Amino acid sequence: MTEKEQNVQHFLDLIKKSRKGKFKIYIGMSAGVGKTYRMLQEANSLLKNGIDVKIGFIETHNRKETVAQLEGLPVIPRRKLFYKGKELEELDVQAIINLRPEVVIVDELAHTNIEGSKNEKRWQDVVEILEAGINVISAVNIQHIESLNEEVKLITGIEVKERIPDRVLQLADEVVNIDLTSDELITRLKEGKIYVPDKVQTALNNFFKSEHILQLRELALKEVASQVERKVDNEVTRHIALRHEKLLACISSNETTAKHIIRKTARLASYYNSKWYVLYVQTPKENSDRIPLDKQRHLINNFKLATELGAEVIRRESANVADSIVEVAEQHKITILCIGKPHLNLFRVILSTTLFNKLLKKLSSSETDLVILS
Repeated sequence: MTEKEQNVQHFLDLIKKSRKGKFKIYIGMSAGVGKTYRMLQEANSLLKNGIDVKIGFIETHNRKETVAQLEGLPVIPRRKLFYKGKELEELDVQAIINLRPEVVIVDELAHTNIEGSKNEKRWQDVVEILEAGINVISAVNIQHIESLNEEVKLITGIEVKERIPDRVLQLADEVVNIDLTSDELITRLKEGKIYVPDKVQTALNNFFKSEHILQLRELALKEVASQVERKVDNEVTRHIALRHEKLLACISSNETTAKHIIRKTARLASYYNSKWYVLYVQTPKENSDRIPLDKQRHLINNFKLATELGAEVIRRESANVADSIVEVAEQHKITILCIGKPHLNLFRVILSTTLFNKLLKKLSSSETDLVILS
């Protein structure tokens, strides 16, 4: 692409960006904090102020307070589909685009659509609506954010299956935390305002333990603070020169450790609002003829995860891992290099060569920081 073509494309991108709808996300530490209720409150307020607002999809869970807020609001009928002999309902994206309301409310951002839908995930539906120039208000719980998946699993013992890529939050023009203390949330649960009575005790014994709620609350508060800081960096004029970080995550073919490094680096990249890469150096003993099929599959899955989280994946073939890392870091002007702790395979490979010293020397004479991830 010539410089002239690049300039034209840049201007077109700016035009498209200006035509996109505004995106607001309510985020909470768990079900029952009041995200849906708050969205409906806002919808009622907008309607009273003459804004053309419509309900695209709301899940009330039969909570009386939420149902009451829904009364009188214009609702776009859901799309009906038959799946495994049952009639199910989904968000009708095309109906929303055809009606073109100023604002549409779309709940359950992390929801997985029924097989056969145009998009696999509801967040993809929302992106389509935004690109049509329609403003969207949506909601999600902190445990559904991809890069926090492992932390949530450690806290609750539950692996959340429905997740959204971090970049979806980064698309938002505004992220609002709906916050409650653990005591307030547990009280709401006991009063039957979150689940039906026969599910309350099970919830109290599992996800809704006070210590779990406190930790999830901390994650939610940190995430929203990070989003606000990113917005300040992007929109508030600074009178000092800021270093633009570029991160490189170095992974091995080990499924679990690689996934861990990718997610942690994604969090750092999100914090710095920076471009980041994932590097895998294929040594001769891991070429396509010798590497086991399960490791090949794990690598592909981890490359996919990295891409979903916003990274650019780089693959190199070399007998010398450390040299390749230095080379890629220099080529892409990396400022933060992320590797695993000594017990990880990749680190062992580096330590087993004298080039680890070379790596450190290179970094010491450059602007690159070395981060060893726990």
